[in-house]
Amino acid sequence: MSEDRLLRLAATIEARKGADPESSWTAKLLAKGPAKAAEKFGEEAIEAIIEAARGDREKLTAEAADVLYHFLVMLAARDVALADVYAELDRREGRSGIEEKASR
Repeated sequence: MSEDRLLRLAATIEARKGADPESSWTAKLLAKGPAKAAEKFGEEAIEAIIEAARGDREKLTAEAADVLYHFLVMLAARDVALADVYAELDRREGRSGIEEKASR
């Protein structure tokens, strides 16, 4: 999945913030608030972990797509832009994980 696709999905989620919850799953999730969006992300992450442990590539792929979508919904629910996440990744690029963790 390309960065552009994630940005497009994030933009679609952002646009659905004001949509009717009866006509949009994204709007329905956002209307339930940030805690529900975070809970749903957690559920999807667990499902992806289960499929990774089972070794079912096709199911893991589907669950991974769900994880990415629900992650972006969770960010939108807290008004965190995907661009901000990318900026943080850029800041960390080129540093070892050990070095980065020690700096926190």
